[in-house]
Parts: sequence; C-alpha cells; structure tokens
Amino acid sequence: MGNKDPNAKAKNRVGVIDLIAQDAKTNEVVLVMNELGEWDGSDEQMLALQERFNACVSFLLDGEIASDHPELAGKPARIELRCAHIPDTRALELLGLIHDQLAFQEIRLEVIVRSDPSPPKD
Repeated sequence: MGNKDPNAKAKNRVGVIDLIAQDAKTNEVVLVMNELGEWDGSDEQMLALQERFNACVSFLLDGEIASDHPELAGKPARIELRCAHIPDTRALELLGLIHDQLAFQEIRLEVIVRSDPSPPKD
C-alpha cells in the first residue's frame, strides 16, 4: 500500500541505525543508515537526515557504543549512508558539511548509491 507522505518513513527513522558492524579489512566500526526514498530536497528530509547523523555520532561519542558493544569501543569509525537514489543538490551540500564536521571527530563518511536497488516489499 502506498504511503501518502513520502517523508513519513524518514521522520520515523530518526535515531535508527540500520546496521552496526566491524569492517574486518579496515578494523573500523561501521554504522549504516539506509535511505530508501527519493531525494526531494525538502527541509523535512534534510532535518531528518541531519538528525540521523547526530544520532550516529552520539552513539559513537557519548558512550553508548561502549555499553552496547564493548568489543567495538575505541575503534576507528565510519558512517555509511546507503541510498537507493543519487542525492539531490541540497542533500549533497548537507552531506559535504556533515563530512567536514565528522572529520573533526575522526569519523569517516561514505555515501553509497546502489545501482540496482531491490524493489520494496509489501
């Protein structure tokens, strides 16, 4: 069934980290955020994206990772934003700013656009 508000899912996902893992090759903690919807450049979507990043950074820096996943504490970190669509201009500008701020905290940002996204499941 279709959702009438395309931003409703984004609003409901604030604070959601889709995957927490360790990259065996780089020894980094990897926090994954999936962005399945289309980019519309709306204030609501940009705010939700920023809040999701804030939640990831808080998880890494405020001690939650140490309490929830002590085996990952103290490791270098990377946040991956996995998108179904190429971010629009406004999202790219925001991601550039987020990238620069994360660099100050020694957290890497990687944006991955899936070339063949899976169809949504009903």
